[in-house]
Amino acid sequence: MSKRLVFAFFLAPILLGLLPTNSLFGQQTKMGLLNAYEVGSGDVVRITVFGHADLSGTFTVDGSGFVAFPLIGNLRVGGLNTKQITGKIVASLQPDYLKNPHVSAEIMNYRPFYIVGEVNKPGSYPYVSSMTVINAIALAGGYTNRARESRLLIIRAKDHERLKMPATPNTFVMPGDVIEIPERIF
Repeated sequence: MSKRLVFAFFLAPILLGLLPTNSLFGQQTKMGLLNAYEVGSGDVVRITVFGHADLSGTFTVDGSGFVAFPLIGNLRVGGLNTKQITGKIVASLQPDYLKNPHVSAEIMNYRPFYIVGEVNKPGSYPYVSSMTVINAIALAGGYTNRARESRLLIIRAKDHERLKMPATPNTFVMPGDVIEIPERIF
């Protein structure tokens, strides 16, 4: 096979971005979103310092993004993922309090998501793993008769600009997201 054929069939689609990636029509996959999930206000995080039950526990992130951690005091975890939280605790404990601490962090309860607009029961709902927009709509009692079902919007909690982005029924919902179902124009 010539080098040109190899390029044409294998390398060109990669370079042009034609092969599937972790996004589908601009929407990240669930795994990509969960791996990039940043802890925020209202999340409950379990932190375990192995061999030190007195330093381990379940902590609720306050409105400013802090948790009150033993020995360390107020620790900013808002905006960090679990791996970053673990690293921050290890760095805080290691020089003064413990030699080579082994720490793990996991999210026990996620903050709620919100659904507004033309659904029968708008409001906040507890986040459930693998939830999609259509699941959220069903949880909120379904569409009203005025709903514009073809135009779904989502505001990602992670988006600091709070931009409304188009969504599909299969778009994954993340904790803190706001789903908007607009009213149709007759």
